[in-house]
Amino acid sequence: MPRLLHPHAAHVADTLIARGHHGVIVSQPAPIHSAADAAVTLGVDPGAVVKSLVFLLDDDPVLLLVSGAHQVDLAATGARLQGSLTRASLETVREVTGQPIGGVAPLGHPTNLPTYLDSALADYPELWAAAGHPDTVFRTTFSELLRVTAGLAIDMGRGPKGAADQLSAE
Repeated sequence: MPRLLHPHAAHVADTLIARGHHGVIVSQPAPIHSAADAAVTLGVDPGAVVKSLVFLLDDDPVLLLVSGAHQVDLAATGARLQGSLTRASLETVREVTGQPIGGVAPLGHPTNLPTYLDSALADYPELWAAAGHPDTVFRTTFSELLRVTAGLAIDMGRGPKGAADQLSAE
């Protein structure tokens, strides 16, 4: 018997369909806790996994869609966005996305978050992103993700993990 999608994932599917995407959501047998886990589960390169991360640009929430192989360089990315970039609290993430931590999708939020895509995602012909719940994902492409999110592609500064001005976003 097929299991029903979690209501958050069903809402993401509806939003995808409304924006011209096929809306197919793939459920996993267990929650996926990191981009690395998602890559293993899906059999893809970690860079093809989209991390949906909420930050504050000055005091306003923004959504960064980041390659699973990269970390956000807060100083460089903030400068590109003409402000100061800091990590949003878990409470803020839940409030502005309406989705649980670990399952935040690139869209389907109750607020219109300014959205920026890691330009490195363009290197992959197929991308996978969370679909509103920790055990759901959907497949897309870079150009399609730009379109359905009305996002803007930027370089997010992909230096090595552990640099002082970078943040592990998982």
